[in-house]
Amino acid sequence: MTSAPTEGIKTVLHPVSDLAKAKAVYAALLGVPPQVDESFYVGFEAAGQHIGLVPQGGAQGMTSPVAYWHVSDIAAKLAEVTEAGAVVKEPVRDVGGGRLVATVTDPDGNVLGLLQDG
Repeated sequence: MTSAPTEGIKTVLHPVSDLAKAKAVYAALLGVPPQVDESFYVGFEAAGQHIGLVPQGGAQGMTSPVAYWHVSDIAAKLAEVTEAGAVVKEPVRDVGGGRLVATVTDPDGNVLGLLQDG
């Protein structure tokens, strides 16, 4: 038996080396100013998606953008995908406000994010 289906990809985080330059490019691309504009994170809301910029993401192990699948029960979905063959890259952690995230890799090494809002 499987758990509830995902709510889709609603969040994509991009590792960036120069936050100011990346912020200008994404603001131009998305046509909106950032809704979160901090030295540690810049986030945009556009067309029902959250696009985030993670400065020094490479130092955190982010080698490419990560798409986060929104789920209602992150523990159950993590168990389901690991049972199916995914490998945990980053275990579940609270990133603030009750938001839980985790990442796994698929059999080809692609990073998949899971996100549950509290």
